[in-house]
Amino acid sequence: MRAIEGRMWSCAGTNGTVTGPDQQLCYDLELVLFVLSVVYLIICFPFSICYNSLLVLVNLYNKPAMTMPDVYFVNIAIAGLILSLVALVQLLGPDNPQWAVWNFNREVYITLLILFNISALVTMYSTTLLSLDYYIEQALPRTYMSSVYNTKHVCGFVWGGAVLTSFSSLLLYVCSHVPKIIECSKIQNKEVADTIMVFIGFFVPATAVVYALILIFRIRNQSTPLDQDSARPEPSMHPLLVATVCAHLVLWAPYYITLLVHIAYRPRASELASRYHVYYFVKGLSKLLAYSCSFVVPLLYTYMHRNFTSKLRQLVRRLDCQTEGCSDQQMERQPQVVVS
Repeated sequence: MRAIEGRMWSCAGTNGTVTGPDQQLCYDLELVLFVLSVVYLIICFPFSICYNSLLVLVNLYNKPAMTMPDVYFVNIAIAGLILSLVALVQLLGPDNPQWAVWNFNREVYITLLILFNISALVTMYSTTLLSLDYYIEQALPRTYMSSVYNTKHVCGFVWGGAVLTSFSSLLLYVCSHVPKIIECSKIQNKEVADTIMVFIGFFVPATAVVYALILIFRIRNQSTPLDQDSARPEPSMHPLLVATVCAHLVLWAPYYITLLVHIAYRPRASELASRYHVYYFVKGLSKLLAYSCSFVVPLLYTYMHRNFTSKLRQLVRRLDCQTEGCSDQQMERQPQVVVS
């Protein structure tokens, strides 16, 4: 998985091989990608920081009211904040040579690569585990296998696994400085590393999440005595789960597909650069879609979660009381959050 690969495609970098109508098409596609990048930085980035921060703060301030899905969404929001910051640095850097605010060296490049990989893995696997745990709660509501306590530990393992998986990027960087070592020459195959990351980062979690959704829809269509069990998840959580899964699959799939195409055509990269401008446009667009996932998911959560508004109001009122002072009666009148 290489979200950051030096400079983004530019018509100025085609070495004069683009002429006539192809050159005009190249500049048109470059302009469209430039406009979309501006739209992301002006609209998506600020909202991503705002909504992800609100999601984390509101839930952490109301820890006793957190449920299993809330823990996963907090995990996704933290990864979304990291992904948004990576997008900001990248889109204001070499990815857009027309307006680059700064250029960075290889160390910064590797750091951004590792942070992107970690965020992508945490986001995808948190969504996958959310789907599987939701099914467990639907099928076995009183086993407490997917309790908040267990979920917090699972999220810790998700972050640890993402860091270990992204460690290959660090090894590639180290070996680039000591290429004479035989062991390093054997692991400098970026195509293999990308293929492994595509398989681990998308196809495995996508298969698991689709399987979990099938099981969830199947059990929802079956009428059982467990339907009246109060320990089962709140029905309003189901639309949020489906929307979150669909958003992740739709927004991340183009990036991984273009990455696979890049892996397949790697030996003919110069031919791609001189002829297939649409491919490089789609590649840049797919990266923007992947970045926008950090904005879409918290937006879905804040508008579709039944208790988020009441939690937010409770947080605001308590903060007002801390600054202005409130009587005990006013504190008692604050609405209680219903745990779903």
